[in-house]
Amino acid sequence: MEIAVGAILGYLIGSLPLANAVARRAGLRDLRAVGDRNPGYWNAREHLGRRASALVFALDTGKGVVAAGAGLALGGWEVGAAGWAGALVGHAFPVFARFRGGRSVLCFVGGGLVLVPEAALVAVAACALVTVWRGFARGAQVGLTVAPFAVWAIDGAGRELAVTVGLLVAIGVRAVVADRTLRRAGVAKARDVQARDAQP
Repeated sequence: MEIAVGAILGYLIGSLPLANAVARRAGLRDLRAVGDRNPGYWNAREHLGRRASALVFALDTGKGVVAAGAGLALGGWEVGAAGWAGALVGHAFPVFARFRGGRSVLCFVGGGLVLVPEAALVAVAACALVTVWRGFARGAQVGLTVAPFAVWAIDGAGRELAVTVGLLVAIGVRAVVADRTLRRAGVAKARDVQARDAQP
């Protein structure tokens, strides 16, 4: 019962349309109507500027932190994991935004900082290092790749690794489906537009 409550609570937290609240404050009605239609950090950086997109970054990460932390406080690690998973589903398919959400990467990071903190910090450090060298898109890819190996090395091949890998697989499937939808609609992802514009 507690696990179900944690998952529902996490879903509701993940569903909060915080990125669009930031966008409206910055003068843009809906991030889902511009760019790559993703109400998340990349699209916010493209259309809202550094300051507003940094706030989106913090808020989306915070949703994962709050959801996992609330579950952890409610009933222990398993309930925290349910809240973490719920936040990812809520961010991707938000009930408060017609089920049109983002890719949940930052919610994943936030929940990891609560439930697998040492491994999450290793992954974040890897992301930061590669970001300085090759940019945030590549840094994020490396961080997500490092995450399960860091969990395995630090927490072992138990529940922490199973949940981490399961959530990463879910994020990957969501990303593939979203990318195919964008391609069919003839819409480029924000990071692809930036890479194209950077070419001589």
